[in-house]
Amino acid sequence: MTRPHILIIGAGFAGYHAARRLSRLARGNADITVLNPTDYFLYLPLLPEVAGGVLDPRQITISLADTLPGVRHVLGEATDVDPDQRRVHYRDPEGRRASLGYDRLLLTVGSVNKLLPIPGVADNAHGFRGLPEALYLRDHLIRQVELAGGSTGPADRAARLTFVVVGAGYTGTEVTAQGQLLTTQITARYPHLVEKPRWMLIDHGDRILAHLDHRLSDAATGVLTQRGVDLRTSTSITEVTSDGVHIGDEFVASRTLVWCVGVRPDPLVTDTGLRLEQGRIAVDAYLRVPGHPRIYACGDAAAVPDLTRPGKLTTMTAQHAQRQGIRAADNIAADYGVGHRRPYRHASLGFAADLGGTKAAAKPLGLPLRGLPAVAVTRGYHLAALPANRSRVAAAWLFAAAGNRPRTQLGLVPASAVPLDTASPEVTHADS
Repeated sequence: MTRPHILIIGAGFAGYHAARRLSRLARGNADITVLNPTDYFLYLPLLPEVAGGVLDPRQITISLADTLPGVRHVLGEATDVDPDQRRVHYRDPEGRRASLGYDRLLLTVGSVNKLLPIPGVADNAHGFRGLPEALYLRDHLIRQVELAGGSTGPADRAARLTFVVVGAGYTGTEVTAQGQLLTTQITARYPHLVEKPRWMLIDHGDRILAHLDHRLSDAATGVLTQRGVDLRTSTSITEVTSDGVHIGDEFVASRTLVWCVGVRPDPLVTDTGLRLEQGRIAVDAYLRVPGHPRIYACGDAAAVPDLTRPGKLTTMTAQHAQRQGIRAADNIAADYGVGHRRPYRHASLGFAADLGGTKAAAKPLGLPLRGLPAVAVTRGYHLAALPANRSRVAAAWLFAAAGNRPRTQLGLVPASAVPLDTASPEVTHADS
Protein backbone atom coordinates (compact mmCIF):
# COMPACT_ATOMS: atom_id res chain seq x y z
CA MET A 1 0.00 0.00 0.00
CA THR A 2 1.20 3.51 -0.78
CA ARG A 3 1.61 5.89 2.10
CA PRO A 4 -0.95 8.71 2.42
CA HIS A 5 0.14 12.11 1.17
CA ILE A 6 -0.75 15.14 3.30
CA LEU A 7 -0.38 18.44 1.45
CA ILE A 8 -0.22 21.75 3.35
CA ILE A 9 -0.62 24.99 1.41
CA GLY A 10 1.17 27.83 3.18
CA ALA A 11 3.81 28.00 5.91
CA GLY A 12 2.53 30.82 8.07
CA PHE A 13 1.57 30.30 11.69
CA ALA A 14 -1.14 27.74 10.88
CA GLY A 15 0.68 25.81 8.16
CA TYR A 16 4.08 25.75 9.84
CA HIS A 17 2.79 24.49 13.19
CA ALA A 18 0.52 21.96 11.48
CA ALA A 19 3.49 20.58 9.54
CA ARG A 20 5.63 20.50 12.68
CA ARG A 21 2.95 18.60 14.58
CA LEU A 22 2.29 16.15 11.74
CA SER A 23 6.00 15.44 11.32
CA ARG A 24 5.97 14.12 14.88
CA LEU A 25 2.64 12.31 14.68
CA ALA A 26 3.25 10.63 11.31
CA ARG A 27 6.68 9.25 12.29
CA GLY A 28 7.44 8.15 8.74
CA ASN A 29 3.99 6.65 8.10
CA ALA A 30 2.82 9.45 5.81
CA ASP A 31 4.37 11.75 3.22
CA ILE A 32 3.99 15.40 4.20
CA THR A 33 4.53 18.25 1.74
CA VAL A 34 4.45 22.00 2.38
CA LEU A 35 3.88 24.24 -0.65
CA ASN A 36 5.08 27.77 0.11
CA PRO A 37 6.59 30.67 -1.88
CA THR A 38 9.55 30.99 0.53
CA ASP A 39 11.78 28.50 2.31
CA TYR A 40 11.06 29.94 5.75
CA PHE A 41 8.39 30.58 8.34
CA LEU A 42 8.19 34.27 9.20
CA TYR A 43 7.57 35.19 12.83
CA LEU A 44 5.33 38.15 12.03
CA PRO A 45 4.88 39.64 15.53
CA LEU A 46 8.51 40.82 15.52
CA LEU A 47 8.38 42.34 12.04
CA PRO A 48 8.03 45.94 13.40
CA GLU A 49 11.38 45.46 15.14
CA VAL A 50 13.00 44.71 11.78
CA ALA A 51 11.62 47.97 10.40
CA GLY A 52 12.82 49.75 13.54
CA GLY A 53 16.38 48.48 13.13
CA VAL A 54 16.31 46.34 16.27
CA LEU A 55 16.34 42.89 14.67
CA ASP A 56 18.00 41.42 11.62
CA PRO A 57 15.58 39.75 9.13
CA ARG A 58 17.35 36.41 9.53
CA GLN A 59 16.51 36.39 13.23
CA ILE A 60 12.76 36.12 12.63
CA THR A 61 12.88 33.75 9.64
CA ILE A 62 12.80 30.07 10.55
CA SER A 63 14.22 27.60 8.03
CA LEU A 64 11.64 25.01 6.96
CA ALA A 65 14.35 22.49 6.06
CA ASP A 66 16.07 22.80 9.44
CA THR A 67 12.99 22.71 11.67
CA LEU A 68 10.56 20.40 9.85
CA PRO A 69 12.30 17.01 9.75
CA GLY A 70 10.75 14.54 7.35
CA VAL A 71 8.65 17.21 5.63
CA ARG A 72 9.14 17.88 1.92
CA HIS A 73 9.16 21.55 0.95
CA VAL A 74 8.10 22.67 -2.52
CA LEU A 75 8.77 26.27 -3.54
CA GLY A 76 5.73 27.70 -5.26
CA GLU A 77 2.46 29.56 -5.01
CA ALA A 78 -0.85 27.71 -5.32
CA THR A 79 -3.00 28.92 -8.21
CA ASP A 80 -5.91 26.47 -8.24
CA VAL A 81 -7.45 23.67 -6.17
CA ASP A 82 -9.23 20.75 -7.85
CA PRO A 83 -11.14 18.79 -5.17
CA ASP A 84 -12.52 16.29 -7.70
CA GLN A 85 -9.09 15.25 -8.94
CA ARG A 86 -7.50 15.84 -5.52
CA ARG A 87 -4.80 18.04 -7.00
CA VAL A 88 -3.38 21.50 -6.31
CA HIS A 89 -1.90 23.45 -9.21
CA TYR A 90 0.93 25.89 -8.51
CA ARG A 91 3.52 28.15 -10.09
CA ASP A 92 7.15 27.98 -9.00
CA PRO A 93 9.47 31.02 -8.56
CA GLU A 94 10.60 30.72 -12.19
CA GLY A 95 7.04 30.79 -13.53
CA ARG A 96 6.79 27.09 -14.36
CA ARG A 97 3.47 25.41 -13.68
CA ALA A 98 3.01 22.06 -11.98
CA SER A 99 0.62 20.24 -9.69
CA LEU A 100 0.62 18.08 -6.57
CA GLY A 101 -1.80 15.33 -5.62
CA TYR A 102 -3.04 14.75 -2.08
CA ASP A 103 -4.88 12.35 0.16
CA ARG A 104 -5.52 15.08 2.74
CA LEU A 105 -5.27 18.81 2.02
CA LEU A 106 -4.80 21.58 4.59
CA LEU A 107 -5.37 25.10 3.28
CA THR A 108 -3.52 27.74 5.33
CA VAL A 109 -2.88 30.42 2.70
CA GLY A 110 -3.17 33.30 5.17
CA SER A 111 -4.09 36.88 4.33
CA VAL A 112 -3.07 39.98 2.41
CA ASN A 113 -3.42 43.73 2.92
CA LYS A 114 -6.98 44.99 3.05
CA LEU A 115 -7.73 48.12 1.06
CA LEU A 116 -10.40 50.77 1.41
CA PRO A 117 -11.77 52.79 -1.53
CA ILE A 118 -9.67 55.87 -0.77
CA PRO A 119 -8.15 57.73 -3.73
CA GLY A 120 -4.39 57.40 -4.00
CA VAL A 121 -3.86 54.72 -1.36
CA ALA A 122 -2.82 51.93 -3.74
CA ASP A 123 -0.34 54.21 -5.53
CA ASN A 124 1.19 56.07 -2.59
CA ALA A 125 1.00 53.85 0.49
CA HIS A 126 3.00 50.81 1.52
CA GLY A 127 1.65 47.87 3.46
CA PHE A 128 3.36 45.92 6.19
CA ARG A 129 2.92 42.18 5.75
CA GLY A 130 6.34 40.72 4.99
CA LEU A 131 10.11 41.06 5.09
CA PRO A 132 10.44 43.09 1.85
CA GLU A 133 8.05 45.72 3.21
CA ALA A 134 9.83 45.88 6.58
CA LEU A 135 13.24 46.23 4.93
CA TYR A 136 11.94 48.85 2.52
CA LEU A 137 10.34 50.85 5.35
CA ARG A 138 13.51 50.78 7.43
CA ASP A 139 15.56 52.14 4.50
CA HIS A 140 12.85 54.65 3.67
CA LEU A 141 12.78 56.09 7.19
CA ILE A 142 16.55 56.47 7.27
CA ARG A 143 16.56 57.97 3.77
CA GLN A 144 13.93 60.57 4.57
CA VAL A 145 15.89 61.78 7.61
CA GLU A 146 19.10 61.91 5.58
CA LEU A 147 17.41 63.83 2.75
CA ALA A 148 15.90 66.22 5.28
CA GLY A 149 19.37 66.74 6.76
CA GLY A 150 20.67 67.85 3.37
CA SER A 151 17.65 69.90 2.32
CA THR A 152 17.67 73.71 2.30
CA GLY A 153 13.88 74.13 2.19
CA PRO A 154 11.98 74.15 5.50
CA ALA A 155 8.76 72.88 3.89
CA ASP A 156 10.61 69.99 2.25
CA ARG A 157 12.36 69.10 5.52
CA ALA A 158 9.09 69.14 7.44
CA ALA A 159 7.39 66.89 4.87
CA ARG A 160 10.22 64.37 4.88
CA LEU A 161 10.21 64.25 8.69
CA THR A 162 6.45 63.64 8.87
CA PHE A 163 5.51 59.96 9.03
CA VAL A 164 1.88 58.82 8.84
CA VAL A 165 0.62 55.39 9.91
CA VAL A 166 -3.00 54.43 9.28
CA GLY A 167 -4.45 51.72 11.52
CA ALA A 168 -3.84 51.62 15.28
CA GLY A 169 -4.06 47.90 15.89
CA TYR A 170 -1.06 45.82 16.97
CA THR A 171 0.89 46.31 13.77
CA GLY A 172 0.27 50.03 13.29
CA THR A 173 0.93 50.84 16.94
CA GLU A 174 4.17 48.85 17.10
CA VAL A 175 5.41 50.19 13.73
CA THR A 176 4.79 53.71 15.01
CA ALA A 177 6.57 53.03 18.30
CA GLN A 178 9.63 51.42 16.71
CA GLY A 179 9.80 53.89 13.83
CA GLN A 180 9.63 56.89 16.13
CA LEU A 181 12.56 55.63 18.19
CA LEU A 182 14.62 54.90 15.06
CA THR A 183 14.05 58.29 13.41
CA THR A 184 14.71 60.14 16.67
CA GLN A 185 18.10 58.42 16.98
CA ILE A 186 19.00 59.16 13.36
CA THR A 187 17.91 62.80 13.57
CA ALA A 188 20.33 63.29 16.47
CA ARG A 189 23.12 63.03 13.89
CA TYR A 190 21.88 66.27 12.33
CA PRO A 191 21.99 68.89 15.11
CA HIS A 192 21.35 71.66 12.59
CA LEU A 193 17.85 70.30 11.91
CA VAL A 194 15.32 72.57 13.54
CA GLU A 195 12.48 70.22 12.62
CA LYS A 196 12.12 66.99 14.57
CA PRO A 197 10.44 63.77 13.40
CA ARG A 198 6.66 64.00 13.53
CA TRP A 199 4.74 60.74 13.73
CA MET A 200 0.98 60.50 13.24
CA LEU A 201 -1.09 57.43 14.05
CA ILE A 202 -4.59 57.54 12.57
CA ASP A 203 -7.53 55.23 13.26
CA HIS A 204 -11.28 55.44 12.71
CA GLY A 205 -11.90 53.86 16.13
CA ASP A 206 -12.20 55.79 19.35
CA ARG A 207 -8.87 54.55 20.80
CA ILE A 208 -5.66 52.79 19.79
CA LEU A 209 -5.30 49.05 20.42
CA ALA A 210 -9.07 48.85 20.61
CA HIS A 211 -9.02 45.08 21.15
CA LEU A 212 -7.03 45.43 24.35
CA ASP A 213 -8.21 46.23 27.85
CA HIS A 214 -8.88 49.97 28.26
CA ARG A 215 -6.08 50.23 30.82
CA LEU A 216 -3.57 48.80 28.33
CA SER A 217 -4.85 51.01 25.55
CA ASP A 218 -4.51 54.01 27.86
CA ALA A 219 -0.99 52.95 28.84
CA ALA A 220 0.07 52.71 25.19
CA THR A 221 -1.56 56.06 24.49
CA GLY A 222 0.42 57.62 27.32
CA VAL A 223 3.73 56.19 26.07
CA LEU A 224 3.23 57.36 22.49
CA THR A 225 1.91 60.76 23.53
CA GLN A 226 4.90 61.29 25.80
CA ARG A 227 7.16 60.56 22.83
CA GLY A 228 5.36 63.22 20.81
CA VAL A 229 3.29 60.95 18.56
CA ASP A 230 0.20 62.72 17.18
CA LEU A 231 -2.68 60.29 17.82
CA ARG A 232 -5.77 60.86 15.67
CA THR A 233 -8.62 58.56 16.70
CA SER A 234 -12.17 58.68 15.34
CA THR A 235 -10.49 59.97 12.20
CA SER A 236 -10.15 58.75 8.62
CA ILE A 237 -8.04 59.81 5.68
CA THR A 238 -9.88 60.90 2.54
CA GLU A 239 -7.15 61.03 -0.11
CA VAL A 240 -3.45 60.30 -0.53
CA THR A 241 -1.07 61.97 -2.97
CA SER A 242 2.67 61.76 -3.55
CA ASP A 243 2.97 64.99 -1.53
CA GLY A 244 0.90 64.09 1.50
CA VAL A 245 -2.33 62.92 3.11
CA HIS A 246 -5.76 64.55 3.30
CA ILE A 247 -7.28 64.01 6.74
CA GLY A 248 -10.76 65.44 6.42
CA ASP A 249 -10.28 69.09 5.46
CA GLU A 250 -6.65 69.09 6.64
CA PHE A 251 -3.70 68.39 4.34
CA VAL A 252 -0.57 66.95 5.96
CA ALA A 253 2.55 67.16 3.81
CA SER A 254 4.44 63.87 4.06
CA ARG A 255 6.50 61.42 2.01
CA THR A 256 5.52 58.42 4.14
CA LEU A 257 2.23 56.55 4.55
CA VAL A 258 2.26 53.09 6.13
CA TRP A 259 -1.00 51.16 5.63
CA CYS A 260 -1.92 48.91 8.58
CA VAL A 261 -5.72 48.97 8.52
CA GLY A 262 -6.27 45.22 8.45
CA VAL A 263 -6.14 42.10 6.34
CA ARG A 264 -8.36 39.96 4.15
CA PRO A 265 -7.98 36.30 3.12
CA ASP A 266 -5.57 35.48 0.33
CA PRO A 267 -7.24 35.76 -3.13
CA LEU A 268 -6.78 31.99 -3.63
CA VAL A 269 -9.64 31.51 -1.17
CA THR A 270 -12.21 32.78 -3.68
CA ASP A 271 -10.67 30.69 -6.48
CA THR A 272 -11.01 27.35 -4.70
CA GLY A 273 -14.73 27.04 -5.45
CA LEU A 274 -15.31 26.06 -1.83
CA ARG A 275 -18.16 27.60 0.14
CA LEU A 276 -17.24 30.88 1.79
CA GLU A 277 -18.46 32.55 4.96
CA GLN A 278 -17.64 36.23 5.48
CA GLY A 279 -15.04 35.93 2.74
CA ARG A 280 -13.28 32.96 4.32
CA ILE A 281 -13.47 29.21 3.63
CA ALA A 282 -16.32 27.72 5.62
CA VAL A 283 -15.23 24.96 8.02
CA ASP A 284 -16.83 23.10 10.90
CA ALA A 285 -15.57 23.03 14.48
CA TYR A 286 -13.14 20.27 13.50
CA LEU A 287 -11.62 22.55 10.83
CA ARG A 288 -12.93 20.33 8.02
CA VAL A 289 -14.56 21.82 4.92
CA PRO A 290 -18.22 20.67 4.78
CA GLY A 291 -18.86 18.36 1.84
CA HIS A 292 -15.12 17.75 1.37
CA PRO A 293 -13.95 15.25 4.01
CA ARG A 294 -10.39 15.27 2.64
CA ILE A 295 -9.95 19.05 2.90
CA TYR A 296 -9.21 21.07 6.03
CA ALA A 297 -8.62 24.81 6.38
CA CYS A 298 -7.54 27.06 9.24
CA GLY A 299 -5.84 30.35 10.05
CA ASP A 300 -6.78 33.64 8.40
CA ALA A 301 -8.16 31.83 5.33
CA ALA A 302 -10.81 29.91 7.28
CA ALA A 303 -14.10 30.90 8.90
CA VAL A 304 -13.55 28.92 12.09
CA PRO A 305 -16.53 28.87 14.49
CA ASP A 306 -15.73 30.40 17.86
CA LEU A 307 -17.22 27.91 20.30
CA THR A 308 -16.71 30.35 23.16
CA ARG A 309 -18.94 32.89 21.37
CA PRO A 310 -21.78 31.01 19.63
CA GLY A 311 -22.57 32.45 16.22
CA LYS A 312 -19.22 34.24 15.93
CA LEU A 313 -16.00 33.40 14.07
CA THR A 314 -12.52 33.35 15.56
CA THR A 315 -10.53 36.49 14.82
CA MET A 316 -7.66 36.58 12.34
CA THR A 317 -4.70 36.49 14.75
CA ALA A 318 -1.41 34.59 14.94
CA GLN A 319 -2.46 33.11 18.27
CA HIS A 320 -5.55 31.50 16.73
CA ALA A 321 -3.70 30.42 13.57
CA GLN A 322 -0.98 28.60 15.48
CA ARG A 323 -3.35 26.69 17.70
CA GLN A 324 -5.75 25.93 14.84
CA GLY A 325 -2.84 24.51 12.85
CA ILE A 326 -1.96 22.17 15.69
CA ARG A 327 -5.59 21.07 16.11
CA ALA A 328 -5.96 20.53 12.34
CA ALA A 329 -2.83 18.35 12.41
CA ASP A 330 -4.27 16.29 15.27
CA ASN A 331 -7.57 15.82 13.43
CA ILE A 332 -5.84 14.83 10.18
CA ALA A 333 -3.78 12.29 12.11
CA ALA A 334 -6.99 10.98 13.67
CA ASP A 335 -8.29 10.27 10.15
CA TYR A 336 -5.51 7.68 9.96
CA GLY A 337 -6.18 6.21 13.38
CA VAL A 338 -3.71 8.28 15.41
CA GLY A 339 -5.51 9.95 18.33
CA HIS A 340 -9.05 11.32 18.28
CA ARG A 341 -10.72 14.17 16.47
CA ARG A 342 -11.53 17.16 18.64
CA PRO A 343 -13.18 20.52 17.91
CA TYR A 344 -11.20 23.72 18.06
CA ARG A 345 -11.92 25.62 21.24
CA HIS A 346 -9.59 28.32 22.46
CA ALA A 347 -8.76 30.05 25.72
CA SER A 348 -6.94 33.32 25.21
CA LEU A 349 -3.38 33.51 26.49
CA GLY A 350 -3.67 37.27 26.69
CA PHE A 351 -2.32 40.16 24.64
CA ALA A 352 0.93 42.06 24.39
CA ALA A 353 2.22 45.08 22.49
CA ASP A 354 5.93 45.96 22.49
CA LEU A 355 6.35 49.74 22.31
CA GLY A 356 10.14 49.69 22.08
CA GLY A 357 12.79 50.57 24.64
CA THR A 358 11.54 49.87 28.14
CA LYS A 359 7.86 50.28 27.26
CA ALA A 360 5.17 47.70 26.56
CA ALA A 361 1.55 46.90 27.38
CA ALA A 362 0.53 43.34 28.15
CA LYS A 363 -2.31 41.35 29.65
CA PRO A 364 -1.12 37.77 30.20
CA LEU A 365 -3.91 35.50 31.44
CA GLY A 366 -6.05 38.50 32.37
CA LEU A 367 -3.41 40.40 34.38
CA PRO A 368 -2.82 43.95 33.04
CA LEU A 369 0.86 44.99 33.01
CA ARG A 370 2.81 47.99 31.80
CA GLY A 371 6.41 49.22 31.79
CA LEU A 372 9.29 46.83 32.51
CA PRO A 373 7.10 43.94 33.76
CA ALA A 374 5.15 44.13 30.50
CA VAL A 375 8.39 44.22 28.50
CA ALA A 376 9.64 41.11 30.32
CA VAL A 377 6.38 39.23 29.70
CA THR A 378 6.11 40.35 26.07
CA ARG A 379 9.65 39.43 25.13
CA GLY A 380 9.57 36.27 27.20
CA TYR A 381 6.48 35.18 25.28
CA HIS A 382 8.13 35.88 21.93
CA LEU A 383 11.27 33.97 22.90
CA ALA A 384 9.18 31.00 23.99
CA ALA A 385 7.10 31.11 20.79
CA LEU A 386 10.07 31.39 18.43
CA PRO A 387 10.93 27.93 17.06
CA ALA A 388 14.60 28.96 16.64
CA ASN A 389 17.05 31.91 16.86
CA ARG A 390 16.14 32.73 20.46
CA SER A 391 19.65 33.61 21.61
CA ARG A 392 20.21 35.85 18.58
CA VAL A 393 16.99 37.76 19.21
CA ALA A 394 17.76 38.18 22.92
CA ALA A 395 21.25 39.48 22.07
CA ALA A 396 19.80 41.96 19.57
CA TRP A 397 17.45 43.31 22.24
CA LEU A 398 20.41 43.87 24.56
CA PHE A 399 22.31 45.79 21.88
CA ALA A 400 19.22 47.89 21.11
CA ALA A 401 18.83 48.70 24.80
CA ALA A 402 22.32 50.20 24.65
CA GLY A 403 21.21 52.47 21.81
CA ASN A 404 22.84 50.40 19.08
CA ARG A 405 20.37 50.50 16.18
CA PRO A 406 21.99 50.31 12.72
CA ARG A 407 21.57 53.68 10.99
CA THR A 408 22.62 52.98 7.41
CA GLN A 409 20.50 52.03 4.43
CA LEU A 410 20.89 48.59 2.89
CA GLY A 411 19.29 49.44 -0.46
CA LEU A 412 18.05 45.88 -0.94
CA VAL A 413 14.37 46.53 -1.69
CA PRO A 414 13.25 49.26 -4.12
CA ALA A 415 9.80 50.83 -3.77
CA SER A 416 8.65 49.13 -6.98
CA ALA A 417 9.16 45.73 -5.32
CA VAL A 418 6.64 46.36 -2.52
CA PRO A 419 3.47 47.83 -4.04
CA LEU A 420 0.39 47.85 -1.87
CA ASP A 421 -2.01 45.07 -2.89
CA THR A 422 -3.96 46.42 -5.85
CA ALA A 423 -6.85 43.97 -5.73
CA SER A 424 -10.39 45.32 -5.50
CA PRO A 425 -10.71 47.47 -2.36
CA GLU A 426 -13.11 46.55 0.40
CA VAL A 427 -16.07 48.79 1.04
CA THR A 428 -16.11 48.55 4.81
CA HIS A 429 -13.61 49.59 7.43
CA ALA A 430 -11.21 46.89 8.54
CA ASP A 431 -10.45 46.05 12.13
CA SER A 432 -6.91 47.29 12.76
